[in-house]
Amino acid sequence: MPKQINHAPPASNWDSEVRLLAWLATCVSVFSFLFYFQRGDVLLYGDAVAHINISRRVFDSKTPGLLQLGTVWLPLPHLLMIPFIASKEMWQRGVGGSIPSMVAYVLGVIGIFRLVRGVSSRGAEPDGRARVAAWTAAIVYGANPNLIYMQTTAMGEALYLALFVWVVVYCSEFVRGDAKALTKCGLSLGAACLTRYDGWFLAAVVVFVVVLLHLFSGEVPGKNSSGLRVPRASLAKFLLLAAAAPGLWLAYNGIVYRNPLEFANGPYSAKAIERRTQNAGNTGHPGSGNILLAGMYFLKSAEANMAESEWMQRTWVLLAVAGAVAVSLSSHKSNRLGFLPAGSWILLLLLIPVPFYGLSVAYGGVPIFVPRWWPFSHYNVRYGLQMLPAFAVFLGVLVYMAVQSEKWKPRFRLAGVLALFSFVIASYALIWRSTPISLNEARINMRTRNQLEAQLAIWLQKLPPEATLLMYFGDHVGALQQAGIPLKRTINEGNHRTWRQPVDPNGLWERALAEPSHYADYVVAFEGDSVWQAVQNRHFPELVEVHVTGQARGIIYRAR
Repeated sequence: MPKQINHAPPASNWDSEVRLLAWLATCVSVFSFLFYFQRGDVLLYGDAVAHINISRRVFDSKTPGLLQLGTVWLPLPHLLMIPFIASKEMWQRGVGGSIPSMVAYVLGVIGIFRLVRGVSSRGAEPDGRARVAAWTAAIVYGANPNLIYMQTTAMGEALYLALFVWVVVYCSEFVRGDAKALTKCGLSLGAACLTRYDGWFLAAVVVFVVVLLHLFSGEVPGKNSSGLRVPRASLAKFLLLAAAAPGLWLAYNGIVYRNPLEFANGPYSAKAIERRTQNAGNTGHPGSGNILLAGMYFLKSAEANMAESEWMQRTWVLLAVAGAVAVSLSSHKSNRLGFLPAGSWILLLLLIPVPFYGLSVAYGGVPIFVPRWWPFSHYNVRYGLQMLPAFAVFLGVLVYMAVQSEKWKPRFRLAGVLALFSFVIASYALIWRSTPISLNEARINMRTRNQLEAQLAIWLQKLPPEATLLMYFGDHVGALQQAGIPLKRTINEGNHRTWRQPVDPNGLWERALAEPSHYADYVVAFEGDSVWQAVQNRHFPELVEVHVTGQARGIIYRAR
């Protein structure tokens, strides 16, 4: 007879093992940040520079306030950065934008450990097999070279991954009998929904699961006869928390931009960018309109974040599939066969990125390019990191099964575990020997852009310290950041009243474009942008031209 399952959570969620893991993850985070910071790789991504400066604009602007957060990008990452970029030094060097990502990385590693240890424990206290599985999953997650690089930047991947993991952690603890975990799950979902739109899809799926548990309490596969009762008050609170963030963002867009879906179909949305690309004569991205092909490109990007060679990439997918199958069967097979305790089916939530990105690439205007498939380039390859929790957890599941199985002799169990660890070490070592693909993506795509901004920053530093600049921020705000010029000394596209639609001729930005010499001492224009168009035929003295191959030339004019 299988042993009776105790669904109570562990006595302490922050015991000596978790504290040790937190210390190790912190060391990895800090040392990797110092390594990449010294090499100048922290601000390679143009989006990272944009994130930092959106946060800075909230308090450093001619029109400061929360409306500087704009639309398209969700606000939580920018709000978390604000305390750290109040320092001019931390803003210029990008350090302030890295801190939230580094904290999120540590929390994500801890979350993976707690998830696997909790799900694989057969009693109130975890046994040795559950600990081995949890350490395995935490190491696979925390040692991933691409995540280690991304958590040193101001990009949102590390933050969202941590929130994603903790949503599943609290959901699993709720399924195992901790009623309070449902509220924590709702809070984590709300934060995830304010970080990336992945969180909206995640929230819909988790809400569906929780509602089903409520409707069919007592009939949940793998639960004991008492069933899982979801109090109506707790369910209502959870639903409110899960719906609050998307509702607030829709209301914000509706009030400020007169369009609740401004982030999805406005001029800066992914769909609008795709339309402009097609109008310029370029073909659509691979997977557009084909959800199966789109899903394949996403999975290929996920493989590329786990290994370099083709056979290793495919092995990672096969291992993840094997772990997912084991989890699926865990509610129906005897524990004596080595399967996880009942309730482990909740780990299947880690597969949510697959349908989300399949839909996003196929119908949302989100392109993913991988170097080994047409068009043989790097673009949004980092999105594949969203599958890292699944790879890590399902590998931990396989280790648990190898250690738990009574059919295998001890030496075969040890050999199986060592083979899995050897595979992980080899995969990551080859990535380190070459270059993490997420880092390579930034180097390839942003090289000329960063060169232009570095050269332009040198000339901007030579301007009078109190001069006012007219400049479009959309492309090269990093030049101002590198030069250390306060954003409140500039007039940019953020200095207008967004609630005046479709145009606001009395806005500061619009008035400055109409009469640049009345509002600005100098004009910084890039060929083709709105500022460049505004100064044509005005015969302003041209002070400097900056040319970098592959980038629109930058010109500094004296306006008065």
